[in-house]
Amino acid sequence: MKRVLAVLMASLFAGGAAAADLMQVYQDAIANDAKFSAARAQFEAGQEKVVQGRAGLLPQIGVSANTTYTDADVRTRVPPGSSSPSYNSPSYNSNGYGVQLTQPLFRWQNWVQFKQGELQTALAETQFGIARQDLVLRVAEAYFNVLNAQDALAAVTQLRTAAGEQLELAKTSFEVGTVTITDVHEAQSRFDLASAQEIAAQNQLEVARQTLAQIIGKQPEPLAGLREGVALQRPQPENIADWVAAAESGSFGVQAQQLAREIAAREVERARAGHLPTVDIVASHGVNNRPQLSTERSEATTIGLQLNVPLYTGGRVSSVSREAAALRVKADADLEDARRSAALAARQSWLGVTSGMAQVRALEAARVSSSSALDANKLGYEVGVRINIDVLNAQTQLADTLQKLARARYDTLLAQLRLKAAAGTLGEDDVRAINALLVP
Repeated sequence: MKRVLAVLMASLFAGGAAAADLMQVYQDAIANDAKFSAARAQFEAGQEKVVQGRAGLLPQIGVSANTTYTDADVRTRVPPGSSSPSYNSPSYNSNGYGVQLTQPLFRWQNWVQFKQGELQTALAETQFGIARQDLVLRVAEAYFNVLNAQDALAAVTQLRTAAGEQLELAKTSFEVGTVTITDVHEAQSRFDLASAQEIAAQNQLEVARQTLAQIIGKQPEPLAGLREGVALQRPQPENIADWVAAAESGSFGVQAQQLAREIAAREVERARAGHLPTVDIVASHGVNNRPQLSTERSEATTIGLQLNVPLYTGGRVSSVSREAAALRVKADADLEDARRSAALAARQSWLGVTSGMAQVRALEAARVSSSSALDANKLGYEVGVRINIDVLNAQTQLADTLQKLARARYDTLLAQLRLKAAAGTLGEDDVRAINALLVP
């Protein structure tokens, strides 16, 4: 716990040069986050799809060679009346080598597969865009969770200190007979409760720090916090319908499903191409050495057209075509679901921003009134018109208000990022914009 408190104090009072800001943490996450590294590798693998698809349109060249050992027993047949037949037992090696080139002229399934490769490469890029946006959101959420845990610990620590002071005052007043033992017990109860809350807040801070460490691959440095009284900006444009429309067309999730649907449609075309004939140019050059035969060495070059017409494949082509058609229907449904999900995410994020900003304004006013109420109750307790429980309640209310205000600010900033993500526009510039709101 002492280490957690030391980290908290360092983050609260360290100079700006010693605190890591959101942009620095984001760069650390790009370099070290395991999930993002996996997404980057998946993206690089996806770039090969277009190369693999193009291979089906290019010439295929192969070299072959063979060698054969022969041990023969040859008996020469002679005409009637001739001398007895002769026997020969030749042993020899036959060998040969050759090269063959096949250039597809008409293989419709290969052409479709090439177009699918282009789409799959584009899909890999879109999925990597999703991973980039996800990284921004995960980093921002983890960063703000640490700040919120620090704020909560600071508020609970302040409450515990105030409850301790109130406990000492209650004990002193009881000794001189101005309050009852009930006031002492109430003050002791609030002090004990604040102590328990402080322990829980310390644990929560450590959990938040370890969550951030998992993303950036190291223990986080003290973090820069939000500037006091920072003004949150409303999203532009200020129309929820515009954001919903942008999400339905520009969301990376929607783009990915659009590409998946196009790939599924191409797969139907590729499956049905199994019924079509294929035409190839086939050229070859070969050399054969055959000792002990009439032609000891032969060399030949051939070139021609090769036609293949599928007549019956056991029903496989028709079955694969039906399967692909069903998967295309599924892709249509997935695309519609992606559009609806993007629209819902945009609406939720928009409402999160607008309601969050209103909540921040209300809590800022509540902080002022709670602080004034605490001062008034302390003064009333001193002059005897308020009792100990009134002061304790006012202290608890102020601490609760401070925690809710901090959480509302962080939630509103996260909602702004999620709104950009829903529209497919979230990027590094948005990280810089929020970074500018932090203590320099």
